[in-house]
Amino acid sequence: MAKRRHGAKDEILLVPFLDILCSLIGVLVLIIVVLCVSQTQQTEGRTEEEIRMAQEAKRIKQELADREKLDAILKEKMAELQKLQIEIDEKEQRYLKFRKLLSSSKELQDQNKAIAKNLQKELDDLLTEIDGLKKQQDESKKTVTELMAEIKKRQIPEDKKIPPVVVQPSGGGMSDKTKVYFVECSTGLKVMDAWGAGDYTLGAKAEIVVADPVYNHFLTEVAKDKNALILYLIRDDGQGAFNNGAGRAEGDYNIRIGKLPIPGRGQLDLAMFDKYRGKVPPPPKTPAATPAPAPGTPPATPDKPKA
Repeated sequence: MAKRRHGAKDEILLVPFLDILCSLIGVLVLIIVVLCVSQTQQTEGRTEEEIRMAQEAKRIKQELADREKLDAILKEKMAELQKLQIEIDEKEQRYLKFRKLLSSSKELQDQNKAIAKNLQKELDDLLTEIDGLKKQQDESKKTVTELMAEIKKRQIPEDKKIPPVVVQPSGGGMSDKTKVYFVECSTGLKVMDAWGAGDYTLGAKAEIVVADPVYNHFLTEVAKDKNALILYLIRDDGQGAFNNGAGRAEGDYNIRIGKLPIPGRGQLDLAMFDKYRGKVPPPPKTPAATPAPAPGTPPATPDKPKA
């Protein structure tokens, strides 16, 4: 009987352990739910706001493309209309000339009855052609009017600008010692306010990137800071510019780089990086025409004059 009482005491002592185990399981379930909810609020690394802005920018871009097509059709119709007007003027001039010949003296009409008969026939044909051209001109004017109305309908309101693109730091954050510099990649490269004098733009071709003195001055100064980072913001048409610009920075200057695709064509908003942005000294007033050497390259030794 004493042993049975001892067993009952052991069963009672297991209750606090089970409570702790259930609490741990509940906490784990709550963490899993929170992680799942946070993942469902993002789509391929983009927030719902970024997706909405990208869709809006895509719609506006399509509207601009449709408007360009309508402008091309309108120009073609205007050219046709001008050509028709010239033909009408020419035929009216011929008509007046023939009328003058037909209204000449009776003696001349008697001598040139055959000519007058041919002139009358040609005059009638001209009147028919002029009438047809005027009808065609009216149709062209109607088409032009409809096209202009369609273009006006498709015009983007002045107060409805393309929404800005907010550039956000990565989820893991970055060290407070990090100094970030931005280069926008599109049809060319744009160094974004790296020395307090606004943006600097240059071409994206490899020979331009290698030879541009201001861009190479920028890379030389950035390379002096081991905590520096150049973040290349890549537009839809900027992959080639990124390859040349970032390749020069990473391959020749050993600079740490990053890249970030930018949806749409909106203006870039870098406000969230204000505390990380770095500055370099401004380039010389009269930069040299030759490219700046890569770090570690010994300077050229001038030739000594011969005796």
